[in-house]
Amino acid sequence: MTTMESLIGLVNRIQMACTALGDYGATNNSFSSLWDQLPSVAVVGGQSSGKSSVLESMVGRDFLPRGSGIVTRRPLVLQLHKTDEGQQEYAEFSHLPRTPFTDFSLVRKEIQDETDRITGKTRQISPVPIHLSIYSPNVVNLTLIDLPGLTKVAVEEQPESVVKDIEDMVRSYVEKPNCIILAISPANQDIATSDAIKLSREVDPTGERTFGVLTKLDLMDKGTNALDVLEGRAYRLQQPWVGIVNRSQADINKNVDMIYARRKEREYFASSPDYGNLASKMGSEYLAKLLSKHLESVIRAKIPGIISVINKSIDELESEMDLLGRPISVDAGAQLYTILELCRAFDKIFKEHLDGGRPGGDRIYGVFDNQLPAALRKLPFDRYLSMQNVRKIVSEADGYQPHLIAPEQGYRRLIEGALNYFRGPAEASVDAVHVVLKELVRKSVGECQELKRFPSLQSAIAAASYEALEKYREEGRKTVLRLVDMEANYLTVDFFRKLPQEVEKGGNPATTPAVDRYAEGHFRRIALNVSSYINMVTDTLRNTIPKAVVYCQVKEAKQSLLNYFYTQIGKKEGKDLGELLDEDPALMGKREQCAKSLQLYKKARDEIESVSLVR
Repeated sequence: MTTMESLIGLVNRIQMACTALGDYGATNNSFSSLWDQLPSVAVVGGQSSGKSSVLESMVGRDFLPRGSGIVTRRPLVLQLHKTDEGQQEYAEFSHLPRTPFTDFSLVRKEIQDETDRITGKTRQISPVPIHLSIYSPNVVNLTLIDLPGLTKVAVEEQPESVVKDIEDMVRSYVEKPNCIILAISPANQDIATSDAIKLSREVDPTGERTFGVLTKLDLMDKGTNALDVLEGRAYRLQQPWVGIVNRSQADINKNVDMIYARRKEREYFASSPDYGNLASKMGSEYLAKLLSKHLESVIRAKIPGIISVINKSIDELESEMDLLGRPISVDAGAQLYTILELCRAFDKIFKEHLDGGRPGGDRIYGVFDNQLPAALRKLPFDRYLSMQNVRKIVSEADGYQPHLIAPEQGYRRLIEGALNYFRGPAEASVDAVHVVLKELVRKSVGECQELKRFPSLQSAIAAASYEALEKYREEGRKTVLRLVDMEANYLTVDFFRKLPQEVEKGGNPATTPAVDRYAEGHFRRIALNVSSYINMVTDTLRNTIPKAVVYCQVKEAKQSLLNYFYTQIGKKEGKDLGELLDEDPALMGKREQCAKSLQLYKKARDEIESVSLVR
């Protein structure tokens, strides 16, 4: 392969990589920048100017849809790849990867079907391109863009805006400074009326990027020729004009193959009295070689910029691969290691939430600082220690024998009954922290980028975490209820020792009338004493319940959340480990395409650098 073919072939492959990246949704700016850096050839012409015949002549195959009116309704990006002699020709669409077409009549049908998938079976147009690659020993490395034919009037089933829509679409390609314009004009029409020349003059006024192509030379009136145009006297371009003789409609109807048509074209120019002296610079084969040679010079000038953008694209693809994750080994040991590493990544994020590196852990403190005190303040001790209720409980505790000095059993019953109210806030604190921990697990699973590619492992880690948190919640519930029960089962002695002194201050009980023992002041004093004790216990539980919750739930979650999961994972066989690392097929496809593009870009960079040194 020559240096020229190597360079253009590389550009083709890079363009294919850009196309593939667009297909899987890459939006990095450098991808579009790279595409803009690469030169391309846009085929422009009016309807029935012979665009399709020119393209088929250059390819050597009959593969484009034909018909009247607008046949090309979507841009066709046609990438020609030269293969070694003797290899079978085939075509491949980017929307049907790894599906080679060896029957080119099926290529024509697929172009039509793919056009209809976007535009419907109407005469509507669409700017969404179709990407087609053809591999053949009979082509030169080249990328051509076949655009809808320029028209002057809308036909049936087309909106009035179609004329402008087509022109705007064509203009969006040819106005780019790296676009080479292949302006197709029929020789049997006045060149001054050529739609292709008119548009190319607007976007390329100096004619540096425009190659003029005259078709249908054999259909000109007898006694006339197109030498004024071909020799640049009628309309001068900086690039040469090339004459083309297309297959006749009769040849097309007879399915005359393109190789034979090329030979007839060569014979026409060689034997023509008008164009014989230009025969070596006429014909579709010469046009392909001319474009290929011109592309080489353009590419050489663009090499520094192309390499710069390729390097940037490689950096972005490397970052993309890091996000998508590297391929997983099939070895069970490597899979186990990967799972444990992913668990540690999740656990690290979870701990960051608890420790304040990420938001969420502060909600646990909110339970202790706001929710628990608020719940304790709302406990109905005022109603419970009303005179009526205190009298009832103390009297019931005395039984048939009224208390003599202080109603100890009444105090105990009052305090024990009041302490039961603490069970609700204690359990609510446990539940509230449990909810926060579950939410932090959910957030941590979602924030762990490495886990996103493994939905099964995500679910398994979340399920194992929730199971562990349930166990910690039950332990926390038991512990806080024990704290309440401990307060109820052993009352502080100092509290009772104060009671006789308070009675003595009130007088000698032996001389105090019995009725005073059941007076309102007596029960009020009992209620106040119980309330004082309850306040003391409230202060104690306000401090000890958070300690118990943190010890039983938060600390355990922080230290041992996945311990049981690790034990179970270690017992799994290779098949079970593989199921946990079962990826989303779409993600696998993205990574595969990204890896291919990355490999292609790296290879292209190395080859461009090596080829660019050869002069």
